[in-house]
Amino acid sequence: GTIALVDKVMGTFLRSGGLNIAPYNAWTVMKGLETLPLRVRAQSAAALELAAWLETHPKVARVYYPGLKSHAQHELAMRQQNGMGGAVIAFDVVGEGAEQLRANAFHVVDSTLVCSITANLGDVKTTITHPASTSHGRLSEDQRQAAGIGQGLIRISVGLEHLEDLKADVSRGLDTL
Repeated sequence: GTIALVDKVMGTFLRSGGLNIAPYNAWTVMKGLETLPLRVRAQSAAALELAAWLETHPKVARVYYPGLKSHAQHELAMRQQNGMGGAVIAFDVVGEGAEQLRANAFHVVDSTLVCSITANLGDVKTTITHPASTSHGRLSEDQRQAAGIGQGLIRISVGLEHLEDLKADVSRGLDTL
């Protein structure tokens, strides 16, 4: 029944994490929620500008961002997300074959100084990652391809840094491919 399902889904987490968080952690979460709408709007606006800029870069094969009119589900995203595209952008770098695509993606990621290299999302600091070797690293190559996660894909979760600093950071790797 329901108890078995909850135990199956949440049991391990609840045993190791507990049913609630410590008072200080709860207070910091509540403080963060006070400015969440402002941060989401700022991050979404910066992500839209960064995505539009990436679309024009000759070393970028394709950009995936629902805030762009070129996205297949742009209108749906705008209706569901209050006119914002969110903070997460994904893009494919140029290259021929999986090995070169992976090397090019790693070059771009490794060339950044402002972006934090991690698979984390939703921080006020911009993060960058290579999904095929992090969040989707346990999938087979066929499973990744079916999900649209190629070796040349890079994901950026845009934070609150100055947009020109982010462009320069990503340019450092793209411009030297």
